[in-house]
Amino acid sequence: MARSSSLLRAGVLSMALLASFLGVEALFDPFNIFRARPESEYLDPFGDGPQKSPPPPRTEQEEKGAARPNTMGLTRVPPIGEPSKASLDTISLRVNVRDDKPDGAWTIVSENSGVSAMHIAIMRHGRAIMFDTVTTGRSLMRLRFDNCRHDPRRHRTDCWAHAVEFDYTTGAIRPLKILTDTWCSAGGFDADGNLVQSGGYFEGDRVVRYLSPCDTCDWKEHPFSLFEGRWYATQQMLPDGRFAVFGGRRAFSFEPLPRPGMFNHQSVPLALLRDTTDDVENNLYPFVNLLPDGNLFIFANDRGIIFDHRSEIVIRDIPPLPGGSRNYPASAMSAMLPLDLRGKQLQGGPELEPEVIICGGANKTAFKLGENGTYGWALKDCGRINLVKQDAQWATEEMPVQRVMGDMLILPTGDLLLLNGAAKGCAGWGFARAPVRTPLLYSPWAPQESRFRPLTESTISRVYHSTAALLPDATVLVAGGNTNSGYNFSGVDFPTEMRVERFSPPYLDRRLAANRPKIDVLSVPREGMRYGAKFTFRFWTPVEPVVEADVMVTMYAPPFTTHGYSMNQRLLILPITSFIADGRSYMITVDAPGKPELAPPGYYLVYVVAKDVPSIAAWARIMQ
Repeated sequence: MARSSSLLRAGVLSMALLASFLGVEALFDPFNIFRARPESEYLDPFGDGPQKSPPPPRTEQEEKGAARPNTMGLTRVPPIGEPSKASLDTISLRVNVRDDKPDGAWTIVSENSGVSAMHIAIMRHGRAIMFDTVTTGRSLMRLRFDNCRHDPRRHRTDCWAHAVEFDYTTGAIRPLKILTDTWCSAGGFDADGNLVQSGGYFEGDRVVRYLSPCDTCDWKEHPFSLFEGRWYATQQMLPDGRFAVFGGRRAFSFEPLPRPGMFNHQSVPLALLRDTTDDVENNLYPFVNLLPDGNLFIFANDRGIIFDHRSEIVIRDIPPLPGGSRNYPASAMSAMLPLDLRGKQLQGGPELEPEVIICGGANKTAFKLGENGTYGWALKDCGRINLVKQDAQWATEEMPVQRVMGDMLILPTGDLLLLNGAAKGCAGWGFARAPVRTPLLYSPWAPQESRFRPLTESTISRVYHSTAALLPDATVLVAGGNTNSGYNFSGVDFPTEMRVERFSPPYLDRRLAANRPKIDVLSVPREGMRYGAKFTFRFWTPVEPVVEADVMVTMYAPPFTTHGYSMNQRLLILPITSFIADGRSYMITVDAPGKPELAPPGYYLVYVVAKDVPSIAAWARIMQ
């Protein structure tokens, strides 16, 4: 009896201690994912408890390579530690050199970007905006001492920049001042070419931010604009030029982005988001695509819907995509395939049939396994679906290698580039292994068995929090990669990555690019495009003439990219209605998209593709 009493007292004491550690709600409902989680749950992702206190930070004057006092500037990248066994365990695919096809080339643009690019967007004044989160602490780019931010969580001054404007031509960097936490936020470009950015963490989760394209512009922030906190949400432009933001942690809804200075007083429930959540929330950063009929395709976890955002009703359920989870933290890649408008805008033309592709991802339990230091293989399959057909099913095919946390970009030619990521694990600090360094070129119109082609591999592993963006010169900027909860350069498997690369796809091989078409920028109408109107400009070829059959004109919406998803990315192939050749000079006329459902208002990159080689793009605005 005494022994039973002792056991009972010990049990009660254990329950009390456990309750004090986890909280009473967690103790009695351990799988309740709808509760708010403490910050420490994300800052200590391995659950190892309190870490040793770091040594006191050195003053700015003591830091080697620091900019002079009272100035802003870069500090040097600290020495990189010895590579770990995990960092050496990379995946490389053999490139087929027998067919004598070019396979692309890599160059280093910068050794130090100042901040590690968790988010990236390309602006029309020739700069890339890169930013991460204030949560990681100091970066490698310092703000002026008289322009620091107040850190509301630590109640101190933060003089480190967490965003930069990066000149991808020269490598020059200008620090930008973010006031609120942009950790795992969303974004897109408005009709005027401004970067509009929403959500984040802690004091930033209901903020809407604006950044205009100019050499002296900085962020303008509007706190408490959103009704719900939006952390890991997706921002999508609608045909009328407004944005809506979907989902986020424990936000099973969507809401419009209010005008600057305005506030939302409610959000709209979206059952798909609640129905697809699970104990690790495998439905974050949902995939959202604007369809040609104005409806939205929304995909979360393993299911999708066609959604009428105007009447707020679900039009149709899409069959589940089997195999695992596809959204964060399972983090697959997704894009809407190019919209080919040739012959399809006129009355009586065939109906557009938009297709969405989703590649890779992870098993539904991958995050739980990662918490225990187990890294299962990622998914290897791709699913494609025609969203016009009422009875459409997913058509699946396999990539040459498993991939999670990759980036998928649409190239000016209509091909897709798949790069970055890992073959094992999932998203999360330290939750992945086996980085995949080999990009894949995916040709959507080729026979299914020959759509994938491995390209030249990078020498840099980019896993969690890496990004990529298509540039106006048709190369790809690749940056970021930080799977640590701070800027760590030694003693970790994957040091924080500060280098910025440029990948030149095979179409820019010198054997092909000698006759690369060149747009006469002065001939591009300054007033831009009007929906359904003609759009005329000149281009020329430097070596050999081309004929109309050799030429394709595409327009690309520059996306906002983070966590393996490029929001608002789309490519349209425009109908050519006039082609007048004068030697190697050409006057070409195309039909602009007929309605904003095809191309929401804003600035696009217009490329001329001649014999599969794209020009440097011209920026063109489309509006009513």
